[in-house]
Amino acid sequence: MLLHLIKKDLILAKKYLLFMLIFAVVGPIFIYSRLGFDNGSFTSFLITVLFVEYIIYNMVSMQEDKYRGSALLCTTPHTRNGVIKAKYLFIFVIFIGCFLLYNLVAAIGASTGLTRLSINNVGIVLLIISVFFGILIPVQTKFGYEKTKYIFFIIIFLTPFILPAIIEWVQSTGININYDLAISQSINAWIPFVIAVLIGVISMMISIQIFSKKNL
Repeated sequence: MLLHLIKKDLILAKKYLLFMLIFAVVGPIFIYSRLGFDNGSFTSFLITVLFVEYIIYNMVSMQEDKYRGSALLCTTPHTRNGVIKAKYLFIFVIFIGCFLLYNLVAAIGASTGLTRLSINNVGIVLLIISVFFGILIPVQTKFGYEKTKYIFFIIIFLTPFILPAIIEWVQSTGININYDLAISQSINAWIPFVIAVLIGVISMMISIQIFSKKNL
């Protein structure tokens, strides 16, 4: 049932999907070429994923709001819980797609300067995505697409300007933000993934509770 809902979201976003796939390939190269500090591969991947995820999710939300998609879905065998769960799974599917395309670019286009990301870096990107959408989805579920679209659009629009400046400042000051727990390095690298999943689950439970009480 969830796969059918994800397929529905992909169909709603089909007008922009090809462009976003192209951006997922070209975006990291372009952003990396504009950055002038170490670890540019991580930053370029993060910004690209944020843009692709938000634009595709935003387009789907806009279409659903326009045609009252959530209300119509609830008249079908799909449950309200399923509708919300599919939103989170959809975000994860897009993330996996971006990750695979990034690795393809890094492997084929060695001259671009992009490098493969460590497991820890991928986990941190997923964690940031989880925090962003962990806030966006419950807020949008509560207040609706129209009342929230500009807030998150401004955040995403400012990200390419603010995020590189923050990372460059941290690197120039020599601040060490690495964590080192008393566990094996292999387990330590997966901690961001665990936190990201926990945030996603908590956010999903909140969204389900809000949506279950919402008058459609």
